[in-house]
Amino acid sequence: MLIFVGLGLYDLDDISIKGLQAIKEADAVFLESYTSVLTGTTIEQMRERYGKDLIVLKRQDVEQTPEPILTAAKNGIAVFLTGGDPMVSTTHADLRIRAQEQGISTKIIHGSSIVSAVSGLTGLQNYRFGKSCSIPYPAPNWFPKTPLDTILANLIQNLHTTVYLDIQENRYMSVHEGIELLEKLMEGSTDSIPLYVGVARAGSDSPVVAAGSGERLKQVDFGPPLHILVVPASLHEIEEEYLKNFAGYVPQ
Repeated sequence: MLIFVGLGLYDLDDISIKGLQAIKEADAVFLESYTSVLTGTTIEQMRERYGKDLIVLKRQDVEQTPEPILTAAKNGIAVFLTGGDPMVSTTHADLRIRAQEQGISTKIIHGSSIVSAVSGLTGLQNYRFGKSCSIPYPAPNWFPKTPLDTILANLIQNLHTTVYLDIQENRYMSVHEGIELLEKLMEGSTDSIPLYVGVARAGSDSPVVAAGSGERLKQVDFGPPLHILVVPASLHEIEEEYLKNFAGYVPQ
């Protein structure tokens, strides 16, 4: 059996009791380390809490060579740990499909997700969000405009946009960096983004949420990762009041 277990948003205490029980009963435990990470703990602390060895997986391990996971699931109980909720990522859905095609039974134990946490922390209503996007760190001769195109398309439809910020092995994109990259993509055009909301360390005891122009947010100390960015469309009066109270928003 292959059990997908969501770890939640921030630290060791976010996992559900069902998830913990699944780990205790597992013959092999895999930790996916590329779509999200729990910045409030470490892999060593996780191993100590769970009493299990964790096999840490990179993107290519899951997408290109998933055989060790599937073999472990054929021979016993394999648990696949992910930050947030397991099925938010397309690669996890693909892994479940592969297991099904090989006759391996699967199960999902959900965890708290940034998808719902963004709405809770910002007050932006979940039914008003359009397609989400991700901002990657640029590489030589590669600086995709896709995230800006997605944001602008949502704004035309009066929809909010969740903007995921790049996570790499040795660095995590900040709200400041995300805004600066979007501003670079808008250089030389008439496009503009009048309002951003930045969120840091969702799920922790001290998340930071701030709303305002790009210039204002670049002056806010969001602190350590993980960060996420939201570009709101026009605000409902309750959304505006929420941002005033909980994100320091000052309408212009």
